[in-house]
Amino acid sequence: MRLFSEAAQVDSCKESSEPAIIWPSVGEIAPIEEGGPNARKGFNYQDEIAVSFYIAMLEDQSLLRVQCETHDDLVLIWAGADDASEKAEYVQVKGSEQDKYWSVADLCSRKTKTTPSIFEASLARDRHMEPGRFRIVTLRPVSEALVPLTYACASEARTLAAEKIAELRASLDGKFPGVKSPKGNDCQYWIDHCGWEVRNDLTVARRDNLRRLLLLSNAAGVLLVGEQLELLLDELRAWAKAAGDAKWVPDKAKKIISRSQLQAWWTARLAELLDARGASAGGQLAAKMEAAGLPEEVISLAIDLRRSYAAEVRAPRYMESDRAEHLQSRVKSEAMSLRASLIAGDLKLSGPAFHATCVKRMDEISAAAAGEDVSAFLKGCLYDIADRCLLRFEQPQP
Repeated sequence: MRLFSEAAQVDSCKESSEPAIIWPSVGEIAPIEEGGPNARKGFNYQDEIAVSFYIAMLEDQSLLRVQCETHDDLVLIWAGADDASEKAEYVQVKGSEQDKYWSVADLCSRKTKTTPSIFEASLARDRHMEPGRFRIVTLRPVSEALVPLTYACASEARTLAAEKIAELRASLDGKFPGVKSPKGNDCQYWIDHCGWEVRNDLTVARRDNLRRLLLLSNAAGVLLVGEQLELLLDELRAWAKAAGDAKWVPDKAKKIISRSQLQAWWTARLAELLDARGASAGGQLAAKMEAAGLPEEVISLAIDLRRSYAAEVRAPRYMESDRAEHLQSRVKSEAMSLRASLIAGDLKLSGPAFHATCVKRMDEISAAAAGEDVSAFLKGCLYDIADRCLLRFEQPQP
């Protein structure tokens, strides 16, 4: 996930001299503006990219934290070469683009006279204590003039592309003569420390995240099936959405996800899924409902409904196979939507209240279904999902 080579992580890349002032840390000062959290609509692609960096924190110990919608679309905090310092990488994600290659003109264009271009906005992020790095993630490929930015910073490929890089600098200088970041760094600094990454579409990004999570689980000795991996990814997506939606004040902690948080979540979820394999039927369901604060009689009824459901799906079907599979898929989808809303903070419910919301939703689906009453089947399926650790009723941990 890193566009910056090891050579770029040390001081061999000379940085411009900085004004003799004390710059604030990117993790301590509030963003200049919070337009993202105020108007996040259709940000599925950006959230999927955020998830990819969450996964990167599990893969790479030098990626320490990910900020969502703070000083840029995403801010990645990397460990410095001496492990005591840190570097900030400002990431712009472009998920809505014209069907054409990105050009220098696109990089430099302004929507209005007062609106900065992508280049200007990116360079302007260099205003904090941490040395600034930059990344642009796009759906579409880049034109020949921008190809050098797709090579790792300070790599041999960049050295070999020195002529093209000089041409790119001349183009940027021609458009914005004398432009500098608040810390006094110029467009050459931006070019030397900027990586351009093409991620294609949302489907490809999701498949890549699924593949990487599968590799991580295999490395941990836990073989997960598709629906378990999708469950974990949906939790990460909800986490990214909640971080993007939160405001710096009063919810700064929600916007900054650390490597230690991701590792704790990953360890706990793998352990839970492993425990589910050895538990007796209904055992995990009872534990989930107890953790949510549900009374014993409700837990007993839920276990009985799950048992009846399990018997029905193993026996000759009383309904068409396609219909049963459709209802099962509907329950999974509804359960995940409700759980995602709870994780994101859209639903502010206690464990018993969230459980009641899930049960009520099953009744609503049954009432809308043609034919006989299927509410018992739907609820049994809901509890079977919980028994397989694919749904929890308690409030998510902060």
